[in-house]
Amino acid sequence: RMPPPATVDLSQVHLVPTSRLRRPTKYKWKIRIIFYLCFVLLLQEYQIDIFFAQTWTDSRLRFNSTMKILTLNSNMVGLIWIPDTIFRNSKTAEAHWITTPNQLLRIWNDGKILYTLRLTINAECQLQLHNFPMDEHSCPLIFSSYGYPKEEMIYRWRKNSVEAADQKSWRLYQFDFMGLRNTSEIVKTSAGDYIVMTIYFDLSRRMGYFTIQTYIPCILTVVLSWVSFWIKKDATPARTALGITTVLTMTTLSTIARKSLPRVSYVTAMDLFVTVCFLFVFAALMEYAALNYYSSCKKPNCTKKKKSNYSVLDMRPPPTVITLNNAMYWQEFEDTCVYECLDGKDCQSFFCCYEECKSGSWRRGRIHIDILELDSYSRVFFPTSFLLFNLVYWVGYLYL
Repeated sequence: RMPPPATVDLSQVHLVPTSRLRRPTKYKWKIRIIFYLCFVLLLQEYQIDIFFAQTWTDSRLRFNSTMKILTLNSNMVGLIWIPDTIFRNSKTAEAHWITTPNQLLRIWNDGKILYTLRLTINAECQLQLHNFPMDEHSCPLIFSSYGYPKEEMIYRWRKNSVEAADQKSWRLYQFDFMGLRNTSEIVKTSAGDYIVMTIYFDLSRRMGYFTIQTYIPCILTVVLSWVSFWIKKDATPARTALGITTVLTMTTLSTIARKSLPRVSYVTAMDLFVTVCFLFVFAALMEYAALNYYSSCKKPNCTKKKKSNYSVLDMRPPPTVITLNNAMYWQEFEDTCVYECLDGKDCQSFFCCYEECKSGSWRRGRIHIDILELDSYSRVFFPTSFLLFNLVYWVGYLYL
């Protein structure tokens, strides 16, 4: 038969239990993960629901009885001493009280105590997003005593101290659960040395959402910008509208991609990809601007006559005879310009719009590139360079 409660000195029970040799009390921990509620990326925090079990021995609560284990309700929790455990990286935490307080208190006849409660914790997790969205994280749950240093209280992990429930009930929409790790360390502070216990939740991000939301639209927008290379250079409205539309589309995609991220000051993997795609789209628009400029504005200057030692090439076509109503007329072309090409300054540049530059001084150590054929070059250069970029990007972030 257990002695009546009056035989227990409650004024002493609220003090930390110690042995006669004044050795620190040893506490063992066990945590069972029920399921994750959510992971908030913008706030860099996660919410977790756990059963938190603590075990220690208090010799003052020994009793002689045929009953080895005494199970008590939550009303008795306030009548005994319990550890002042805190979660160091928690933002908010709450216990469950519906329909009754979710607490369990068991006392063995040798003074061993088991105290279990259910908690929902919002804990901080500092994320390094350099490889986002191919990143992996270890989110910690850190706890220790609030006021008792290691000279008075020692924390230890129980065997198989961390258990996880069926992962089918976990709501990790953007992450894959990779495993659990638990560690212990001593943290030195001005108030003393404290034993700190830590559980790490290893997570790997799933790319499916970001592939559909960002990567595929960016790739398709870049490919769409290449359509202008197959449109005639004289179709200025069509090519200009296509180029501006793709640039604005990339701007919108870039803005949407950044909304789901914290405002970090460094470049993430997604930022790099979106930026390069934007540059490809913008370069396609600039390609037509250059082509249009050289094809329409690169004409001989007829108003200015310069004295030079350059050889002169007369590019005027010969006059033609037109017969109208049995009358013959001589037709002279209005463009009576003489273009200085063979030894002129245009033959000293790398790009040339005129076939005549192939002769003369142009052959001396230079390669003839016809600007009017810029679309033909772009049809090969843009897809090839974008393919090489994707090869380096995905291999570098996924396998290196």
